[in-house]
Amino acid sequence: MRILVTSPAFMESASIPTTHTCDGENLSPPVAWSTIPEGTQSIALLCDDPDAPLKTWVHWVVYNVPPSAQGLPQGVAHAEALPDGSRQGINDFGRVGYGGPCPPQGSTHRYFFRVYALDCTLSVGNRATKRSVEKAMEGHIVASGVLLGTYRRA
Repeated sequence: MRILVTSPAFMESASIPTTHTCDGENLSPPVAWSTIPEGTQSIALLCDDPDAPLKTWVHWVVYNVPPSAQGLPQGVAHAEALPDGSRQGINDFGRVGYGGPCPPQGSTHRYFFRVYALDCTLSVGNRATKRSVEKAMEGHIVASGVLLGTYRRA
């Protein structure tokens, strides 16, 4: 089953607004999803940039989002534990929560917001990384979807 992932901030394959980047306020964009399968126990969102120099750069790690959630709002707090029980891990900037696009000047990078419906809640320690969340998700993904955004610094 495919999850439909959207954002009111940008369309599929379109530019991410400056507000959500290091050139602006660096606020996490609002992300919405639908078509979550029945029986889903939690949702995870991973955002990364495969065009970064040297390695795929992780911008956001969110997991154990309640299955009743229909998305994440703009400007999610930089906290490990969110009021609804969701958890945020460490991005490749070394911080908890969202870190916006900040590619080298003159190059366009792609940012994949991947959403996963899981048949469990994840047991990963505090300050979880994308790698530890992906490992914990193995064998538990019941559906997934992706939203692609781009960003180019002038």
